Amino acid sequence: MSELLNKYSQVVTQDPTQPAAQAMLHAIGLSDDDLKKPLVGIASTGFEGNPCNMHLNDLAQQVKKGVGQHHWNGLVFNTIGVSDGISMGTPGMRYSLPSRDIIADSMETVVNAQAYDGLIAVTGCDKNMPGALIALGRLDRPGIIVYGGTIAPGCYKGEKLDVVSAFEALGKKHANDISEEDFKGVVANACPGPGACGGMYTANTMASAIEALGLCLPFGASNPANSKEKINECVEAGKAIKQLIENDLTPKKIVTKASFENAIALITVLGGSTNAVLHLLAVAHAFDIDLSLEDFARISAKTPYLADLKPSGKFLMEDLHLQGGIPGVMKLMLEHDLLDGSCMTVTGKTLAENLDNISPLDDNQEIIHPVDKPLKNSGHLRILKGNLAPEGAVAKITGKEGEFFEGTARVYDGEFIANDAIAKNEIQEGDVVVIRYEGPKGGPGMPEMLKPTSAIMGAGLGKKVALITDGRFSGGTHGFVVGHISPEAQDGGPLALVQDGDTITIDAINNSITLKISEEEFEKRKANFQPKTGKILKGTLKKYAKLVSSASLGCITDQ
Repeated sequence: MSELLNKYSQVVTQDPTQPAAQAMLHAIGLSDDDLKKPLVGIASTGFEGNPCNMHLNDLAQQVKKGVGQHHWNGLVFNTIGVSDGISMGTPGMRYSLPSRDIIADSMETVVNAQAYDGLIAVTGCDKNMPGALIALGRLDRPGIIVYGGTIAPGCYKGEKLDVVSAFEALGKKHANDISEEDFKGVVANACPGPGACGGMYTANTMASAIEALGLCLPFGASNPANSKEKINECVEAGKAIKQLIENDLTPKKIVTKASFENAIALITVLGGSTNAVLHLLAVAHAFDIDLSLEDFARISAKTPYLADLKPSGKFLMEDLHLQGGIPGVMKLMLEHDLLDGSCMTVTGKTLAENLDNISPLDDNQEIIHPVDKPLKNSGHLRILKGNLAPEGAVAKITGKEGEFFEGTARVYDGEFIANDAIAKNEIQEGDVVVIRYEGPKGGPGMPEMLKPTSAIMGAGLGKKVALITDGRFSGGTHGFVVGHISPEAQDGGPLALVQDGDTITIDAINNSITLKISEEEFEKRKANFQPKTGKILKGTLKKYAKLVSSASLGCITDQ
């Protein structure tokens, strides 16, 4: 046990040459006795403009209550967020992925500048969690992540809904398959209150990964937003930081390469978002752990896909929580040697020790299939390479949309042009929709393509066309889609050379993506390539475009 519990904050609280700092801390209500105790930063990503985040400031106060039960100093600060669901399909979506780095930078900045001894991050939406993870890796001070929890299902005319239901309703509207009344009914009832998107989309995917990494308390990923369990978890997180600080148990002492492999295996079993590839690569970089696309390919090849969860399946995270939650799934995985139980967690116990007293999944539940009767024998995350993606691309292939597609390229230099084409019913069966210049630099910001993929699904073309892009996809995306194509078009990647009418082959069995033109034609187009210009960038996006790496490295900005 560490004898020095305030080893960081003592620089400002105990140094007699820092009277101004101590005066300011007295001003916020800390006594001389308080200044001898640790300062714990509580980072809230709460803001009113998004259901995923609207309740997080309240949860942060519950965390503060837990810290205060030790008579320690819990100090709440805030950082930003971007709602993917609100910004999707608009220019605002370009700010979503960059917000991950702003969140990480701001948490790192406050904790270092204010000399906090630990960090508890209260997170909700897609980029909050990886941003907080990156900060924990950089800081390596005792820390815990609290996920704000999943939203309750919406309901309209007896059908369970979530935010993707609203996106797909638009596709049905374009195809004249839904009345205006029902369209408005879906939109009005899809999101009934606070919490992150209810399926195995990016927020729930990253929350699950965090639990597998050992950086939240058990059930932290699946406790619903509007539940007593979530309130109790917040208070317990505030208490748990005491043990972490006393034992100097920091994130880098908890998280190993095996922890990341556990996280990848779990999101493979669950059918998680392709965004997890980007985020876990970036988080591993912050933890100084060597993780690559090849690791995802290796683990996906040997891990079955078991979860009948949206977007590809029927159920929501709240349904899974009622049947045993993420600990129940991990217990099943541990029993079948799909998880390394020796990895440490923020409880001070190993993953296996945490799971020892957890009840197994209910025998009658239908959400998680038996390991010997999987939805798919191998994972849904496929790392594709070929002459279209020399550095790699990420596909989400559950098997429901098939594992092989060959079709004719229909090329769009940007998402908005493609959305207009889909709305005009220009996309035909057998097309491979190519959306380019939407990568990390080209977007910039690598926006998600949920609007076009949802429109395609809503129009009934989900199994009849494919969509490929150097952008990325929402966790709510499903269908035959390939993203993260690297190098991106803006950097002169092969995607920039594709022309209307070209044949493209996507093979998720042999993990390849191929532009079927002759080598001579390929070299001719390459020689004539001119970088696309015209976007006038300022501020955040200009800085991001200059700093960001390839998607194959996780879109890191501090390489």
